[in-house]
Amino acid sequence: MELNKLNDNNGATSSRKRIGRGTGSGIGKTSGKGHKGQKSRSGVSINGFEGGQMPIHRRLPKRGFKKYNRKVYRILNLGEIQKLIENGKIDHSKEIDNFSLLSSGIFANIKDGIRILARGEIKSKINMKVNGASKTAIERVKKAGGNITIINKEDKK
Repeated sequence: MELNKLNDNNGATSSRKRIGRGTGSGIGKTSGKGHKGQKSRSGVSINGFEGGQMPIHRRLPKRGFKKYNRKVYRILNLGEIQKLIENGKIDHSKEIDNFSLLSSGIFANIKDGIRILARGEIKSKINMKVNGASKTAIERVKKAGGNITIINKEDKK
C-alpha cells in the first residue's frame, strides 16, 4: 500500500452541483431560485406576511387567559406513595414533607410545592406535610390511619 494509490470507494463522493451554468445543465438561468419577487432574494421572507392583507393571526379573535404567576405543583398520587414506601424510598414511620421527598430523589425540584391526588390505594399509615391535597386524598389517608397537613408556600423550604 502506498499513499499515492489511496482513493475513496466508488460512490463515496460526488461532485458538487454547479448552478447557474446554462439551461443545458438543468439548473441554469435562475439557479433553482424561481422568478423575481421578494422570496427569490436570499434572506428575505417575512413570516406571516400576507401581501398587505391583515394577517390571519390578527384577524382571528383572541380567547382565554394565561395567568403569568400561576402556581406549578408537583403531582404525587397515593398509589405512587404506596409503591415508594414498599420499595423503601420513603420511611413512612417518619413525617413525610417536601424536603424528605426531594432528598429521596423522587423530584429534582419542587417548584411551588407538592400536591397529593387520590389515584391509587394507600395501605400504610402516613403523616404528610404538603402544599396541597385533594379532598378525596385527605379522606383516604385518614381512613388508612394517617394525616395530611397543608402548609403555606413559605414553609416549603
